[in-house]
Amino acid sequence: MTRWNFIQEGDIIDVVAPGYPVQLPEVDGARDFLLRWKLQPRIPKNIIKPHFLHAHEDEMRFAFLKSAIQSKDSRVIWCLRGGYGSNRLLPMLAKLKKPKEPKLLIGISDITSLHTFLIQEWGWSTLHAPLLDRLGRGLVSPKHEKELHKILFGQEKVIEFKKLKALNDQARNIKLLKSRIVGGNLSVLQTTLGTPWQIDTKNSLLFVEDAGERGYRIDKMLEHMRQAGALKQCRGLILGDFIGGKEPGTETNNFKKVFKRWSEDLDIPVFQGLEAGHDVIQRPVPFNTSCVLQQQGGRVLLSIDTGGKA
Repeated sequence: MTRWNFIQEGDIIDVVAPGYPVQLPEVDGARDFLLRWKLQPRIPKNIIKPHFLHAHEDEMRFAFLKSAIQSKDSRVIWCLRGGYGSNRLLPMLAKLKKPKEPKLLIGISDITSLHTFLIQEWGWSTLHAPLLDRLGRGLVSPKHEKELHKILFGQEKVIEFKKLKALNDQARNIKLLKSRIVGGNLSVLQTTLGTPWQIDTKNSLLFVEDAGERGYRIDKMLEHMRQAGALKQCRGLILGDFIGGKEPGTETNNFKKVFKRWSEDLDIPVFQGLEAGHDVIQRPVPFNTSCVLQQQGGRVLLSIDTGGKA
């Protein structure tokens, strides 16, 4: 594990858009949010350019990301939006020399591709946390914005999750488990399979979440990951928020049945209820840091080291 540096007021924050575009008012909102935190947003002047899929051409999105990675005067790279596009940057990213000093990447969804690369290739710790467009639009509650602020500024060095529920006997029988967490968006993780950056879950707890995927697709993605060996040496599976995915002609999804099936199929512990993903509450989840899962009297406590240092 490579620790990132806590930020301080006045620090420069490099803003990137490796996936989908945002509207200019959302760029302004992201800037205003960082200024409200008394940080210096560094947003490339032409970060958004009309494109049929992405925020910009691949080469320019990578150029902005490269500049953020290699800049000597910033500690954090914060993504504007997810969507789709980060995985197209990985072959170019693989040609870069690992920087001497780690930085903190923040983002969710499509940014899972970058989390996975930085963890596996450079050994960095990253933060699965709200994107800037969401923060800039005021869609994060004051309570959870404050939690994120405390983590980034080093006022909280451990984040606790107390609402996990054990879904199978393997999970219910755990008293103490020490590991690390990797993962992110399930559909993005599936796209890593068979690539040089296939998700490595060895000796790790795998966290997954998704939005807008019907039950059969979630089942299919998990089955693909199992057949590819991605669940073979995993210490456990932690389910975050899965939203949307209503079945045709109904107002409901069948997630409960899918997750019950997988909790019975797998011989690893399966937990549900991590408050992270695409839902209203998007609590920060530190990746590639030490974590401890404890269970007593049916109550589960997951404590995760934020990965920061003074």
